[in-house]
Amino acid sequence: MADILMEVWDNILRYIQRHHSDCWRNWFEQIEPLSLERGVLRLAVTERSWRQYLQQVCNDRLVAAAQQVTGHLISLEYVSDEQESESDIPSISSKSSSPQEELLYFSPDYTFDNFVVGPCNRLSHATCVAVSEAPGQAYNPLFLHGSVGLGKTHLLQAASQAVLKNNPQAKIVYLSCETFVNHFIHAVERGGLYEFRHKYRYVDMLVIDDVQFLSDRERSQEEFFHTFNSLYQNRKQIILSADCSPAEIPKLEERLVSRFNQGLVTRMDKPDTETRMAIVRKKALMRGINPPEEVIEFIARKVDSNIRELEGTLTKVHGMAMLEGGVITIELARQALGDEPTPPHRQISISQIIESVTNHYNVRLSDLQGKRRSRSIAFPRQVCMYLARDLTPHSLEEIGGHFGGRDHTTVLHAYRSIDRLYESDNGIRQTIDGLVAGLTQNG
Repeated sequence: MADILMEVWDNILRYIQRHHSDCWRNWFEQIEPLSLERGVLRLAVTERSWRQYLQQVCNDRLVAAAQQVTGHLISLEYVSDEQESESDIPSISSKSSSPQEELLYFSPDYTFDNFVVGPCNRLSHATCVAVSEAPGQAYNPLFLHGSVGLGKTHLLQAASQAVLKNNPQAKIVYLSCETFVNHFIHAVERGGLYEFRHKYRYVDMLVIDDVQFLSDRERSQEEFFHTFNSLYQNRKQIILSADCSPAEIPKLEERLVSRFNQGLVTRMDKPDTETRMAIVRKKALMRGINPPEEVIEFIARKVDSNIRELEGTLTKVHGMAMLEGGVITIELARQALGDEPTPPHRQISISQIIESVTNHYNVRLSDLQGKRRSRSIAFPRQVCMYLARDLTPHSLEEIGGHFGGRDHTTVLHAYRSIDRLYESDNGIRQTIDGLVAGLTQNG
């Protein structure tokens, strides 16, 4: 019976690895099937974060795989031993969970062991490790900033999980800034400010991702200011992340900027080629994949934007390999990604961007540099700032200097405004793409 059970579980794993490689992890091999009775497959899963990952991310796929393999309706139960079942694990979506439980979901992928350290993130990694070893003492607050997909969330969760490993009783609140703001608004509406403040001010560590969401939210900033002060005065650890430095968050109160800067502010940059290769190796190892070195280098050189795209590319290559017999080759990788040579980066100047935009929108340079705020002028000005930040190495201050000496917050606001429109308005997307194409071809 035990041999049959192991064969069923092994077939389920092979099915997941073949059809859902994006959720496969190498620690799946450590899961032990305990029993299959009355349509319930019980699995021994030793780590709490593993059980949460299986529940929140993989459960539907595992159930479908079990039913495909056995030909019967099967449900899954994850246990840490013979007594504890998955019902003991708080679910993010469970309405019966306490607010604290809802916040404490950490990915088993996001640990210090799984983080690849390079010149682009060495300081941020070292400070997060130091904070996890001595919360409230080493660096408080700790503020990480950088573009999307560079590992900020990974380090925030890794620090949180390390603290919990050292002290399982530690009270940690980890959430996005948007969730914090929504909780605050809900508390105001229902008269629950006392409960709200107790939840956030009586913790050992407050970890908030994407704190730039506080921008232009006066009441939320006021509440966060007092929450920050309460935690800081009680020597409780605060870790924050954003897509820009504190001073670059538009319409953020000076007192909050000052508070954020009083600790340690570290920037995370794009990884270089060697670091990207190490990241691909690490991601492949986590998924039980062993691609040839030439494939790892090909992916790392082909994708130079951020870690999430690297991971997505690896998933695509592995998925195609599973359909083609399971072997990853350089030819298959080229087929998956396309083997067109990456166009060289051209040096584009702000003057070229201004010339292109003024010609397209039929406005004058003097208008863009002036104080007029009518949409016919303000919008082309914002497009210029957006393109300048994306296509040139100039700082926000330098870009603002080309447009009548505007400050960095104005440039950042312009960038975000156009970025939102780019995502939501197909016409603007086509216009921006056309301007970029013209600049890169003629730059």
